Amino acid sequence: MSDLSLQAAWLTRWAARWKALPDNARGGAWVLLGAAGFTVMGGFVKVLGQSLDSFQILFFRAAVALAIITPLVLRAGIANVVRTRVPLLHAARACAGFMAMVCGFYALTRLPLATVTAVTFTKALFVIILASLFLAEPVSWRRWAATVIGFLGVIMMLRPGEGAFDLAMLAAIGQAAAVAVAVLLVKSFPAGERHLTILFYFSLLSTLMAIGPAIAVWRDPTWELLGLALLMGALGLASQAAVIHGYRMGEASALAPLDYSRLLFATMIGLVVFMEVPDTWSILGAAIIIGSTLYVARHEANGGSPPARPDAARP
Repeated sequence: MSDLSLQAAWLTRWAARWKALPDNARGGAWVLLGAAGFTVMGGFVKVLGQSLDSFQILFFRAAVALAIITPLVLRAGIANVVRTRVPLLHAARACAGFMAMVCGFYALTRLPLATVTAVTFTKALFVIILASLFLAEPVSWRRWAATVIGFLGVIMMLRPGEGAFDLAMLAAIGQAAAVAVAVLLVKSFPAGERHLTILFYFSLLSTLMAIGPAIAVWRDPTWELLGLALLMGALGLASQAAVIHGYRMGEASALAPLDYSRLLFATMIGLVVFMEVPDTWSILGAAIIIGSTLYVARHEANGGSPPARPDAARP
């Protein structure tokens, strides 16, 4: 038997084993792959931030995503993709996602990777507050208690009395709040709105919003930095696609906790690549944030509000 035949037989055998796995197992593998990809993308942002401004990095992230999505739009038919009954909702979602990237990229270039990752988990807590204020969704006292405890974890990480409360930490919190707004806006889209339509409008509008600020701070990147920026943009979109595929394959309530693997990935990358060692207060604060948001996720899985669609909420 030739080498090609052996390889084909091996691939066929593993494909059969993969298909035999439960849907949640296969979906979980995709979600973990996406979580790892998003964390590596954050590491790329930190490296690029040593030479380029955050707005220029943001432009590359949005423009590369738009370039990759455009052929899919052409194949599906431009008229079919751009047709929408809620153009203002797309604009609002793009603004929220753009602000999330502005804050997130600024924080990533100035704070440890694990710290920024931990603070982003407060998105679930912001969703509770915003849904209660603007959507009049009922919130039980248990979820309010979990929200308060979660933000105590944020304060513990901020340590305002020790001078750690700076603009970068505010930006990390702002990213979580902006993503929460994007989540609620995605929940507001009509049921028939195409996923590709949401992604296309977000990529297009965020690219247009990033052009002006990027030009104002533009520095000609080296070929190495340009390649890294293009890889960063492609990895961000690929990671988003992996999470989408995973949630379509498995149950959201079972897969949502796997997103916390990003903190493990971020800690490992921070230690190995950037020599970032989290201190005791950061570890305790992160543990409190994760514990409170896991409680909220469990509450939703047991009859609370259904989780937002993950396909277009993450910037």
